[in-house]
Amino acid sequence: MALVGYARVSTVGQSLDTQLHALAECSKIYQEKISGAKDDRPQLALLLDFVREGDVVMVTKLDRLARNTRHLLEISEYLQHKQVALKIVNLGIDTQTPTGKLMLTMIGAIATFERELMLERQAEGIELAKQRGVYKGRKPTAMAKRDDVFILLDKGLAKAEIARQTGISLSSVQRIIKAT
Repeated sequence: MALVGYARVSTVGQSLDTQLHALAECSKIYQEKISGAKDDRPQLALLLDFVREGDVVMVTKLDRLARNTRHLLEISEYLQHKQVALKIVNLGIDTQTPTGKLMLTMIGAIATFERELMLERQAEGIELAKQRGVYKGRKPTAMAKRDDVFILLDKGLAKAEIARQTGISLSSVQRIIKAT
């Protein structure tokens, strides 16, 4: 039996230290810095492939593991099929028990509901700010480098090189050129 941890933060600037400390008893810890909204999480896929019958997967919080209730249930069913337990540290949930399985499903549904409410409130707040003229959206960073793009283009540089030197995407370079 192996105790296998999974730690994830959404952005490169965030630290995994707190999660890694909480998962210190694990013999192996998969970790990544990637948005939970992404379908392709390579370390999670490796963990799911690695675990064997009798193993236990540990995560510090539910939202570190799954995007929504459906994703949580998919992961949970996959682990159950492999006869691998799931422990959520901060909630004390352990799917080795029937109560743990029930709690995982209920809390997953509540977490999804809370996230949807938060996104709804955020959208309402942005709309109100727009109506008051306070919210303008993010600043157009690529278009601010329009002159630099044309200077480098006149020097004969390739579009990919222009993108690299200006720090904007290739598609932004192409949009700037097309807009003239």
